[in-house]
Amino acid sequence: MPTMASVLEDPTLERHFKGHTDTVTCTDFSPNRKQLASGSVDKSLMIWNLAPKARAFRYVGHQDLITGVQFSPSGHLVATSSKDRTVRLWTPTMKGESTVFKAHTAPVRSVAFSHDGQRLVTASDDKSVKVWSVHRQCFVYSLTQHTNWVRCARFSPDGRLIASCGDDRTVRLWDTSTKHCINCFTDSAESATFVGFNSSGTCIASSGADSSLKIWDLRTNKLIQHYQVHSAGINSFSFHPSNNFLISGSSDSTVKILDLVEGRLIYTLHGHKGAVITVAFSRSGDQFASGGADGEVLMWRTNFDRKSYQDVLQQHSRRSTPDPAPHLTDIHPRTPHLHRQQPSGIQISPAVTDTQSIDPDVIEFGQSVHSTTVLVGSSAPPDKIGELARAPKVLMLV
Repeated sequence: MPTMASVLEDPTLERHFKGHTDTVTCTDFSPNRKQLASGSVDKSLMIWNLAPKARAFRYVGHQDLITGVQFSPSGHLVATSSKDRTVRLWTPTMKGESTVFKAHTAPVRSVAFSHDGQRLVTASDDKSVKVWSVHRQCFVYSLTQHTNWVRCARFSPDGRLIASCGDDRTVRLWDTSTKHCINCFTDSAESATFVGFNSSGTCIASSGADSSLKIWDLRTNKLIQHYQVHSAGINSFSFHPSNNFLISGSSDSTVKILDLVEGRLIYTLHGHKGAVITVAFSRSGDQFASGGADGEVLMWRTNFDRKSYQDVLQQHSRRSTPDPAPHLTDIHPRTPHLHRQQPSGIQISPAVTDTQSIDPDVIEFGQSVHSTTVLVGSSAPPDKIGELARAPKVLMLV
């Protein structure tokens, strides 16, 4: 029989990164687990090198706040989207190179790679979703049935679908081969803020400004889970690679961890002062990051996914009373079940400052005026578009 101390491995704050001077809007881990990227209202992209005492990189080039960031599957590129209507592809190294896409006619709200790294999908306040070729660095096609700002768009793992959501309160599903909208989920009470696929591509989730989080099974197009555990709008969420857990960040200043198999809240994390705008699991799921209005990026050790899932369920029940059973029925579409916040969720307020977070030296890369641009629908030859501008380097200590 395990002791109470080892009943469940709680998530722990591992490091915090200070370098942004305004709200952190987006985060993503590199595939090789050696870097963490973050974008901010301060218009800069930060690449945090996770090795102890390693320098951080700050990339300056966007003319307005950064809204989205993602590493390519190979880890050799980082894409950012911005309110300045552009998307940039950066080389996250000392070279500090970037290519600019003049992507939309209004602020770009999100950017994401396809899982093969060949395409980018962007979402914008111009009510469109656009797809781009990464290799040829050119516009491919638009998806245009949203009737208001589009907040987020993502490829499915197999690349055959795109999910998008926005201020028209819809979540749309698109077929990438026919370019048709094949489904539209319309039961959002307010703006849909974020959308994502689970790792198997069988489900999508969407979050809302109304603080709800909903999960649909794409094999049946049924709503299978509905969570109402935050007290303010949800800004971001991330599926654990196992699909057993989901983390969400909210304007109520908390990060919450949901157990998707049991269908309940298991943790509430109180590490941020002010709204939590972004959360992201690492590719392996052993870490996750959060960022928000306090300008800080927190990196957490997951811990609770170390044991077999059944062990976690058994042992967790000794510490908190779960929702009434059975919840496994929710995994198969029957009737949507609304999960409201239960007092059983374990509260975690990290009181001890982590020991690894001596603020790193920051190397700043300022963007030259000769940066390469790609126009909307551009048909410029790839050899011209592909010339990357090298940025001057300035050593800056923070």
